[in-house]
Amino acid sequence: MSVAPSAKGTAPFGEHETWYRVTGDLRGGKPPLVVAHGGPGSTHDYLLSLAELAEQGWPVVHYDQLGNGGSTHLPKAPAEFWTPELFVDELRNLLRHLEIEDSHILFGQSWGGLLTAKYAAGRPAGLRGLVIANSPASYPLWLAEMKVLREALPDGVNDTLLRHEAEGTTETQEYFDAMRVFYDRHVCRVLPWPRDYLASFMEINNDPTVYHAMNGPSEFHVIGSLRDWGVVDCVENISVPTLVISGRHDEATPVTVRPYHDLIPDVRWEIFEESSHVPHLEEPERFKEVLTGFLSTLS
Repeated sequence: MSVAPSAKGTAPFGEHETWYRVTGDLRGGKPPLVVAHGGPGSTHDYLLSLAELAEQGWPVVHYDQLGNGGSTHLPKAPAEFWTPELFVDELRNLLRHLEIEDSHILFGQSWGGLLTAKYAAGRPAGLRGLVIANSPASYPLWLAEMKVLREALPDGVNDTLLRHEAEGTTETQEYFDAMRVFYDRHVCRVLPWPRDYLASFMEINNDPTVYHAMNGPSEFHVIGSLRDWGVVDCVENISVPTLVISGRHDEATPVTVRPYHDLIPDVRWEIFEESSHVPHLEEPERFKEVLTGFLSTLS
C-alpha cells in the first residue's frame, strides 16, 4: 500500500489537462522524483509504490500522461496527434507548473524510459539524475528481440499469436490467453498480478487510444508510430548520473538496454535476477535498496 498523497491536481497543457499527485513536500530540501509511466497509454497506478520514497525525504510526483487515467482523454484524436514530442512537452510543462523545473530527478519506466531519456538528452539545467527502468533504447531493437522471445514460448503459442495478428483478430479471447503466456514470463512474474499493476492494465483496455496509435495491440506486436523510433541517436548527450534497471527475464532484453550503458557517459546498470519488466513489484526490497542507494549519491 502506497503512502497517502499530500496533493493532487491538474496542470493545464494547451487545451488539455495533465493529472498529477504529489507525495511529500516539494520544497522539503531533496529534489523531487518525477515518475513517467509506460505504455504509451498506461497510467501511474502500477508505479504507486515509489511514493514510499517520500518517507525518506524524496518527494515523489506521479502523473498520468495525456490520453489516459485522470488526464484529458482524446479518443477521437488522429493517430498523428500522438508523438514523442507531445509527451516531452507535457513533461516539461508539468515541471514548470509544479515549479520544480530547476531541481528534479526523473524516473522513466518502459516507454517512460525513452521519454525521459529524450528529455534528458536536451540537458535541462534542473535535472539532477535519471533512472531508466526496463526500457529499450529503440523499438527496432525491441521488435527484433520480441521475435526471439516469442519463438521461445511453449509450442503453439506464437503460432496462435501470429495467426490472429495476420487475421486482425487480436481482440479475441484466444489471442488474449496466448498473450498472457508471454506477459506472465516477461512482463510481470508475480501471480496473481498485483492490484496496482492490474489497475494500469485495465486502464489501457478502458481507453486504448494512445496505446494502439503508438504501440499496437500488445507489448510484442508494435505496429504503431513508435515502430521505427528510438533514442540511440541522442542518449550520449545525457549529462547527469544515470541508473539503468532491467530484469533477467525482462521483455526489455539486454540487447535493447545496452545502448544506454554504452553511450551515456555517467551510467550504471543493475540487472534484477528474479524479475521481468517490473522489478519494483517482483523484487521490491532489492529494488528499494538499489534505487535509494543511487538517489543518495545525487546532490
